[in-house]
Amino acid sequence: MSKLVKYYFDFMSQPSRALWIALKMGQTPFEECPVALRKKEQLTEEYKKVNRFQKVPALVDGDFHLSESVAMIRYLADKDLFSTELYPKGLENRARVDEFLEWQHLTLRAGCGFYFMRCWLLPMNGLAHMPSQEGIDKLIKAMEQNLKLVEKIWLKDSDFLIGKKLTVADLMGASEIEQTKLCKYDVSKKFPKVTDWLARVREESNPYYDEAHKFIYKKSEL
Repeated sequence: MSKLVKYYFDFMSQPSRALWIALKMGQTPFEECPVALRKKEQLTEEYKKVNRFQKVPALVDGDFHLSESVAMIRYLADKDLFSTELYPKGLENRARVDEFLEWQHLTLRAGCGFYFMRCWLLPMNGLAHMPSQEGIDKLIKAMEQNLKLVEKIWLKDSDFLIGKKLTVADLMGASEIEQTKLCKYDVSKKFPKVTDWLARVREESNPYYDEAHKFIYKKSEL
């Protein structure tokens, strides 16, 4: 009997949350290996043996170690260990999911992530001062440019990012936006399509979605 793949994660990591939700939804058999970023467990020599980049998430399958959440999705899918509902086998549908996963790195993820880091994570940990209001406004403007693209392109004629059904693309994108609640950013004030989409993603993926975002909802109170 083969051993379960090990999944190393922390719910403070956006891709960690998204992939954990997907694994749970797809009933992928895996061993949960939490890594406490707040305790800097990712920087230990022990964890460096798990992931040479010392980040989360990470996947270990026997002697094979893998970083980067998108690579993990493709690896598990090729081993028939990932939900075909969330990551389709059909060439065109899978390509559309891949298109978003590639697109978001320098757009949605970059905008939301940089805003979150500069306006919550770094100040909260005493690693940087809160930006000036002008600096905050610039970060929000950059983030909102990409939220506009999500509304105008990805959600133009569909309930989810890739058509009428939830995929892992939705989980990855939603996890990025949810994190901004810690900065007291309310996406509903400007982006009704994104707001409705987030509600659909949450409904479709619960109870796992709420479990993964428990800390964010508690701290943000939004």
